[in-house]
Amino acid sequence: MSHVGVPRGTVRKRRAFALLATGVLTIPASAGCTSSDRVTSVAIVVPQDVAAAGRDAVADGGTVNWAIDAMPATFNAFQADADATTTRITGALLPTLFPLDTKGTPRMNPDYLESAKVIEREPKQVVLYRLNQQAVWSDGREIGAPDFVAQWRALSGKDSAFWTARNAGYDRIERIERGKTDLEVRVTFAKPYGDWRSLFSPLYPKQVTSSPAAFNDRARTTLAATSGPFRLSSVKKGTGTVTLTRNPNWWGSPAKLDSLVFRAVKPQDRVQALVDGKVDIADIDATAAHRIVAAGRDKGGNGQPLTHGPGSEIGPAAALRSWALAHGSDEKAAAAARASREKTRKAAEVYATEQDGLRDYVVRKSLEPAYTQLALNGESGPLADERVRRAVARALNRQELVDIVLGPLGLPAAPLGSHLALAGQPGYEDNSGALGEQDTKKAQALLADAGWTLGGALKKSDGTKAGSKGEKVKGGEHGKAEPGDKAPKADKSDDKPGDDNKPREDEDTSPGHVLAPAPAAAVQSAALLRQADAFTTARAVADTSTAESVRGKADGQNRGPGGAVGAYAPMGTAAPQAPAKAADSVRGTLGKDGKPLTLRFVLPSGPGSESLRAVGEKISTMLDSIGIGTEIIKVADAGYFKDHVASGAYDLALYSWPATAYPATDDRPIFAKPVPATDGSLLVEQNYTRVGTDHIDQLFDEALSELDEGAAQDLLKQADARIWAAAGSIPLYQRPQLVATDTKLVNVGAFGFGVPHYQDIGFKKPQAAGSPANRKK
Repeated sequence: MSHVGVPRGTVRKRRAFALLATGVLTIPASAGCTSSDRVTSVAIVVPQDVAAAGRDAVADGGTVNWAIDAMPATFNAFQADADATTTRITGALLPTLFPLDTKGTPRMNPDYLESAKVIEREPKQVVLYRLNQQAVWSDGREIGAPDFVAQWRALSGKDSAFWTARNAGYDRIERIERGKTDLEVRVTFAKPYGDWRSLFSPLYPKQVTSSPAAFNDRARTTLAATSGPFRLSSVKKGTGTVTLTRNPNWWGSPAKLDSLVFRAVKPQDRVQALVDGKVDIADIDATAAHRIVAAGRDKGGNGQPLTHGPGSEIGPAAALRSWALAHGSDEKAAAAARASREKTRKAAEVYATEQDGLRDYVVRKSLEPAYTQLALNGESGPLADERVRRAVARALNRQELVDIVLGPLGLPAAPLGSHLALAGQPGYEDNSGALGEQDTKKAQALLADAGWTLGGALKKSDGTKAGSKGEKVKGGEHGKAEPGDKAPKADKSDDKPGDDNKPREDEDTSPGHVLAPAPAAAVQSAALLRQADAFTTARAVADTSTAESVRGKADGQNRGPGGAVGAYAPMGTAAPQAPAKAADSVRGTLGKDGKPLTLRFVLPSGPGSESLRAVGEKISTMLDSIGIGTEIIKVADAGYFKDHVASGAYDLALYSWPATAYPATDDRPIFAKPVPATDGSLLVEQNYTRVGTDHIDQLFDEALSELDEGAAQDLLKQADARIWAAAGSIPLYQRPQLVATDTKLVNVGAFGFGVPHYQDIGFKKPQAAGSPANRKK
């Protein structure tokens, strides 16, 4: 499926993402997941769903057709336009030295490596790779040191003739040497690099990486040599297929399938392709998943009409009226009624035929290794004031938003608590307490402190601009109070009493290129940053009351935005009582200096983005309850990211980031503090919220150079708490992963964090007559 958001595969690049629509779907929940699981604040790990089977239960032979969105633009995973299709195909053709396991942890691949480890730390980091002696390229040459050297030189960034998407990690290598044989590779780093396992995956043959012409051009359409359970057989743009066949020179467990065909099928055409038997595996949306589940449920319906699909919504009374009109004396009305009935009948017949075809498939489901966030653009406008961003964050009931997307799918629904890891990964920890839970009153107080009031849209400025560039802030730089200044009272419930984890005197704690904060904001900013520090250190303390203080939990009656109730009811019906919290809601949009507090909320308009729009509309309602208006702008999926998110033409937006096992490398560009360019614009790398701090950058840099994995994770957790405190990005939920597969296929489906073992994918062996599954009761 295509997705609205930003991908992260082997390299990070921009491309369109569209979140799965949820539709109205009830799929049985995974084993062990109950309704009570979906309301807990503890993140729940969802296992992969791949119909796992031992190789002895898989038949030899056969061809599987796997749907992809489009033909790959390139087979070079290190080019800017490489995408998920590139990653999927090259995964079956090229070495991945450290593939991810089901928990998102890199594991050494014994098909290519006998060992790989850091053998020296001082004076410089040295990693020694010992290659599998049987590992060869499809041309018969051994995989060896020359391939590592050529890839390093191509990706180091020192030769601009190689068109690469990035050089992260490779730029830290000082030299690569041959060991005792070509099967030993010794890599020496100029700077310590904790994410060294991310390098050389995929590993390309030296024929691809030794020259700019081969790297830039030839590798886009073919590969000079491969080394995997399959080899590249053909690429046919006319039919939209990439065909792989079993590699006879593969030294590992041989592929069960004879061939694997990747077939380009647009997301909206997937159902028809499944019905026609053109594909055996396809990522699908919730609407298609609903139909497949319904087809399996209706199997053996004894000829009874379907209870879903075209015409199923017509009740007995409506059917009788339609019949009466069709046979009435009014010829014009009768003709229209007969035409409508015929149209419905034909649509129902087509639908029923399609449902028959869908009975051969099953829906595999898990959570995709990617998360959806609410992005707040802090470059200019109201959200340049960190108090307004925090108010937005604290107005959100994230659990309600999660339930919209994951609840109908029967998947455990828990808000995500980290920007840098997903539930189940070793580095995952819920750091959302660094910002605080939903609290309507505190959100309103933040807005009031920023100068946004009821009636403010009608009042002109009196010469002072709270939280604006035009305000003269006492105390000078960063709003530090000078002697004699009285600082506004901070929100003490969000600051740990007695904690002196204050920001460094020389630290810039404000987001990059934002409007200068008012004195009260300076106090609250320092308090929240201390809270972020306290939150990370409090993990070592088992004192529940301390944890509650760090999280800044409010009294129960202050949680949740209120809302308007019962706008319409039959005459004479008693009006329902408003929820207890409705009194907290602001009735009307706040304003300041004659301008209303209204934010541009950009959402994709395409057919695959229904759930994003549902989440966006719910967020709009939540913000309305604290006096923030939203102008929802729906734009085409194709330009959603490039023309709006990346360019900064938005205030609020929903988009996704894929997960990574290497956050110090991959996530730093996403949260790096923007820096001014010579032309006055901002250099944002991939930080499209334009919110960042020097301290966050420093923590990422320290983690990147830390070779102790535990210490690196601690640094990243501190960085995550600071990212929460900055309130530029609010993680919402891990995205659902729905895959339709032929019922006879095994070892394939919703992989979650894991990667396919292509050699194990195949069709189940038929059970022998008289086996337990076939015995008559």
